[in-house]
Amino acid sequence: MRTILSFFMILLFYASSSYVAQISEALDTITVNQSIQDGESLVSAGGTFELGFFSTSVPSRRYLGIWYKKVTIMTVVWVANRVTPLADSLGTLKVTSLGSLVLLNANGSEIWSSNSSTDARNPVAQLLDSGNLVVKDVDGTGSSILWWQSFDYPTDTLLAGMKMGRNRKTGFERYLTSWKSIDDPSPGNFTHKIDPNGFPQSIVKQGSVVKFRLGPWNGVRYSGMPNLDPNPYYSYELLLDDDEIYYHYELLDSSFISRLVINSNGIVQRVTWIDRMQGWTLYLTIPKDNCDTYALCGAYGSCTIDESPVCRCLTGFTPRYSQEWDILDWSNGCVRTAPLDCGKDIFVKYSGMKLPDTSSSWFNKSMNLQECEEVCKKNCSCMAYSNLDIRGGGSGCLLWFGEIIDIRELNINGQDLYIRMAASESDLLHSKQKLLMGLAVSFGVFSLCLVLTFCILKNKRKKKKHLEGKDDGSESGDNSECQKEDLELPVFDLGTVAIATNNFSEENKLGEGGFGPVYKGVLEDGQEIAVKKLSNDSRQGLHEFKNEVLYIAKLQHRNLVKLLGCCIQEEVLLIYEFMPNNSLDSCLFDQNQRKLLGWSTRFGIINGIARGLLYLHQDSRLRIIHRDLKAGNILLDNAMNPKISDFGSAKCFVGDETEANTIRVVGTYSYMSPEYAIDGVFSVKSDVFSYGVLVLETVSGKRNRGFRHPDHCHNLVGHAWRLFTEDRSMEQLDELVESYNAAEVLRSIHVALLCVQQCPEDRPSMSAVILMLGSADELPLPKEPGFYNERKLPPEHTFSHPVHSPNEITMTLLSPR
Repeated sequence: MRTILSFFMILLFYASSSYVAQISEALDTITVNQSIQDGESLVSAGGTFELGFFSTSVPSRRYLGIWYKKVTIMTVVWVANRVTPLADSLGTLKVTSLGSLVLLNANGSEIWSSNSSTDARNPVAQLLDSGNLVVKDVDGTGSSILWWQSFDYPTDTLLAGMKMGRNRKTGFERYLTSWKSIDDPSPGNFTHKIDPNGFPQSIVKQGSVVKFRLGPWNGVRYSGMPNLDPNPYYSYELLLDDDEIYYHYELLDSSFISRLVINSNGIVQRVTWIDRMQGWTLYLTIPKDNCDTYALCGAYGSCTIDESPVCRCLTGFTPRYSQEWDILDWSNGCVRTAPLDCGKDIFVKYSGMKLPDTSSSWFNKSMNLQECEEVCKKNCSCMAYSNLDIRGGGSGCLLWFGEIIDIRELNINGQDLYIRMAASESDLLHSKQKLLMGLAVSFGVFSLCLVLTFCILKNKRKKKKHLEGKDDGSESGDNSECQKEDLELPVFDLGTVAIATNNFSEENKLGEGGFGPVYKGVLEDGQEIAVKKLSNDSRQGLHEFKNEVLYIAKLQHRNLVKLLGCCIQEEVLLIYEFMPNNSLDSCLFDQNQRKLLGWSTRFGIINGIARGLLYLHQDSRLRIIHRDLKAGNILLDNAMNPKISDFGSAKCFVGDETEANTIRVVGTYSYMSPEYAIDGVFSVKSDVFSYGVLVLETVSGKRNRGFRHPDHCHNLVGHAWRLFTEDRSMEQLDELVESYNAAEVLRSIHVALLCVQQCPEDRPSMSAVILMLGSADELPLPKEPGFYNERKLPPEHTFSHPVHSPNEITMTLLSPR
């Protein structure tokens, strides 16, 4: 009997041991039929992390979280219910049959959920040895489908393998949020994220205010973290492609424990666990000194921590308010001591710098530094440039527009920054260079005068001759064929034009572009004119003036501005018909003028621009691609009829030619089509894209560039797409429009979205656009627009809009073929 009892005791022991072993093997996973109660936990397979319930200094507040299992000091890295703590120790974690994790209180009420309901057949929750809590669907073969993971919803800690950044297609963003205090895991006021505007950079905000920047990624490290060098324990990088922008790091030694955390004071730290010390050791911290404070020295002010005071103005700049600098208030920054002169400006090299705020920047990965300089030099709005990547001697191009903010000098691992300066402010411009530049400009003006003189002589002789102009050579296609046209351009006497414009007085000045100023004038017979005057030192204007003479002089359409004649006596002038209602941007984006643009007027403008483009693309003797269609280049006559102007960037197609490419990308970025801005490929569909943007601006009264919405960070095009997909397109209409035809509004928006589709082949022709605007037929559904995740402008960025001047930054960029 005793033997039999012993036998059963042994069987019971082995059975219980087997059961315990099975439970131990399953401690990292729960299924639909299992749950975790307060006091129980999951432990990852390698024993690195544990999931369970915890309290801080307030025992009555219970949280579900993940912490290091092997670290003797309890260190929480993720919290589920940080907004809604449990009031007691009766919480339960379950996996629903729909594949969602839910946290229930004592009453069985749901206080937190992963909201990951799926069609899962066998959902399980598992704590991985990376610290990632996942919900997946496991089939009989052992394979699984991931439905949800805690790594997508970080709290204050970035672990190895996690991503911090944004999905560029969906807009989904992962970022760190501090605890409210050391004892309160609820969301604090500090965030650490990757700012996707311009070239991505790492920033820390307190609420909506930027506190400091780690800077843009330079291929090795963040620009503002010079002490961050490669090490044998972990690797790190920032990835940027068409789909995602994110920073991540990976452990090279699995026994190494390291984490990146933003604490409740907004300080970013990397700490490592040292077993022999049984404590966390600080590896790096940001900010490390006062110079890391965002924009401490203001615009064009540089911070040097080894100097006293730490802020100074860059060479060629002086404090905006000297009295404020005397009391160590540098926030208003510095201003130039000499104004810029785009055609003569130089770039001064500053070495050992933390690169400035890149939220209003542009970048190209394939350019070299010389190409980068040429791009910046040709665009008067470009204030600085630098290499994008410092590896291998440097590569890529990074351009800054607007004021240069948040610069500091570094003792080690700083970068070279080239800042636009007035020539008078630097010894780098030698007299020989000045002479060569003057000769080049003089030769250019002289060449243009020869072209115009040739045109005039042909007009006088009334003989058909061919004007053979030499293009810039940067674009495919034989544009000389387009230039073989008879030009019968009337000649104006300089004295007549001077009298008409009150001797080119400031009172008559309408605006100014890269070519020079534009003046209003009145001829002796009462006809009002607009006079475009080529500046003596203009370089951009030579190409533009030539295009105007070669193209617009032969184009006659009610929706194109008319060129009346020219003058080459001492001054080089082009004379146009005057548009009394100025440009569309001056009316559309002015709060008072906008009220005068009723819906019928706006719809007429939309149709008129379409007819003008159709003439350029199809019905004129020359097939013209405008390439810089925007609100600033649409002029309005007495009856508010639109007229397309400024053909300085235009190109002509001949024969059956439908597409060309260029290394000289010109135009305004927020109106550019993706294929043109990125690859330099342009066609009639490039203008169609710009037209679509223009229609959305006309409907809404808002700019595409700089558009902001409290619910998202898309530009105006992205906003229109979101409203369309949610069947809320009428919300796009300008709130100042009181009376409107809803069908026309909806059709205009629908057509505009067809025009801004990503793929050129999907966009309609202008003839189809006119038919769609005027019919009641059902329209095809648009696909996702190009540049759907367009960057937004920083809050302080503003534009001025003089008449006959570009209403936005006009880009002249070199792009890869």
